[in-house]
Amino acid sequence: MKKFAFYILTIAMIVSIAGTCFACSSSEDQSGQLLPKEERFRVATTTSLYDTGLWSLLEPLFEEEYNVELDVLYAGTGIAIEYGENGDVDALTVHDKAKEEKFVADGYGVERVPFAYNYFLIVGPEDDPAGIMDMTPEEAFTTLAEEQSSSFVSRGDNSGTHSKEKAIWVAAGYNYSDIESSGSWYIEAGTGMGPTLAMASEKQAYTLTDMGTYLAYKGDIDLVPIVESGSILLNVYSVIACTEATSPEMAQNLVDFLTSDEIQQKIGDYGTDEYGESLFIPCAGNEPTN
Repeated sequence: MKKFAFYILTIAMIVSIAGTCFACSSSEDQSGQLLPKEERFRVATTTSLYDTGLWSLLEPLFEEEYNVELDVLYAGTGIAIEYGENGDVDALTVHDKAKEEKFVADGYGVERVPFAYNYFLIVGPEDDPAGIMDMTPEEAFTTLAEEQSSSFVSRGDNSGTHSKEKAIWVAAGYNYSDIESSGSWYIEAGTGMGPTLAMASEKQAYTLTDMGTYLAYKGDIDLVPIVESGSILLNVYSVIACTEATSPEMAQNLVDFLTSDEIQQKIGDYGTDEYGESLFIPCAGNEPTN
């Protein structure tokens, strides 16, 4: 009899714990009924959207609105796109137009949808030892390559920023493989934007950075903007729903979320309180041209 009572008590405890766990992993709708969480939704993002803290703002807002657990994987755009090609993620937020268009054309993505932009900068020591202040990006790179007296730190990681750097070298008339092997002045960090900025600051070198990450890190580094204008410096961020997403509906929800009026306003306001200017400019599906 005592053994029977023990079994009944054990079963009651298991039922009670199971009910508690279900409640912990669920939320309530307006009728008070418990709703199970959706399966986890995975987004691969470029490091600049993560390092600036933008995803820390957006992630809980998306989870609350769509009742989903969001996993944000941050990497250079090249690696993020590989995640999408391998079916490891459900959506991308990246910044390399040529690679994004190929990703969609190859059938891995549904549509490339711009949602924000800013600009790249060439930053360096305040005394500008190479004398490239206010040159065009192409002129600045030409000067650095010809003189080789000042160091340049490259992301060197197949990221969107690295792709932009390569595009500037090409526009300046150089073969990028020649630049890579041109001497010790050219340093490949092989890492994200934040660590690359830190390395350039330590070495008092020049580097190419997106404006948002620079503003987020400028209090911790000893580098200033040297070249800030030139059409080639435009930096557009896009969201792409992957065709192999575990939930195509949730992937489309992310596109709608990032281009909604409310979130566009939050993106446009992000950074103004702390840095005195926005880190990103919202563009809600429209491709900026300059």
